[in-house]
Amino acid sequence: MESRELLRLLTLYYEAKPDPENPWERVAFGTSGHRGTSLKATFTEAHVLAIAQAIADLRAGFGATGPLFLAKDTHALSEPAWATALSVFAANGIEVRIEAEGGYTPTPLVSLAILEHNAHHGAKADGVLLTPSHNPPEDGGIKYNPPTGGPADTRTTRAIEERANALLREGLKGVKRLPLKEALSRAKAFDYAGLYVARIGEAVDLEAVRASSLRLGVDPLGGASQRVWERLAEAFRLRLEVVNPILDPTFRFMPKDHDGKIRMDCSSPHAMAGLLALRERFDLAIGNDPDADRHGIVTPRGLMNPNHYLAAAFTTSSPPGPGPGLRRARRR
Repeated sequence: MESRELLRLLTLYYEAKPDPENPWERVAFGTSGHRGTSLKATFTEAHVLAIAQAIADLRAGFGATGPLFLAKDTHALSEPAWATALSVFAANGIEVRIEAEGGYTPTPLVSLAILEHNAHHGAKADGVLLTPSHNPPEDGGIKYNPPTGGPADTRTTRAIEERANALLREGLKGVKRLPLKEALSRAKAFDYAGLYVARIGEAVDLEAVRASSLRLGVDPLGGASQRVWERLAEAFRLRLEVVNPILDPTFRFMPKDHDGKIRMDCSSPHAMAGLLALRERFDLAIGNDPDADRHGIVTPRGLMNPNHYLAAAFTTSSPPGPGPGLRRARRR
């Protein structure tokens, strides 16, 4: 994607008007979220306004009456969509918690924030993430995480979808929104990465990783996990190198996938070509998609199926303690 194409993409986010009678341009949820592109009028400000208002209308019925954790990844459309969603949630009187200084937030950190809050408060929290996952640079997406912390089930997404499409048919008459400056003044900053770093020791023994002196490489693939990896390395003094620190909404640094398109798919040998070329420098290397809810694994022998890696991690570890995940990883 060139600079001119990026400007067109952002302009059409505001200017393109979806036809609510066209099934291709209506709100349609896949895995807990709606995805599309402003270039085809399938992801526009109108879609985000309708979906955000639908969530505001329905979230109490999903069990959420507390704060809403709002996050975004590094896709170009995620930034304006995040601002749109914030303006709607604030107008509906929802306490919104956002990354300090407008930073990017991986999906797993939102899940952790929801679960941490809900373990200690009666008024349950939920979350919204502006991300199309590993999709191409021109795509945008919005996902809803209910108080369970994970992806919304089909009953929940169907309800949001139906309400959002009704709002589109009504010309968005039922949508409330505030100017962005006022919405920002009402939001509360939240240190997502700080919570994650503080709690990661309950799942993984990073002191053992540090003591092992493993050489670790990470390619965030231009995504939201970059700063989190850096903070983990700092906090636990890991031999960890972020090999690609570039954040560019065009993702022009990415090698093309098998079909000539750019995707930040960390399971693809094409997308992971840069990390594969460095595999002999590291004992273990990791790639993430832009919202970091997927991982790819590279060993000195090449790309490894991530599920096989997890299975190997489980079978070569001690039995887990009372905390979640593997408490004591055994050195190999």
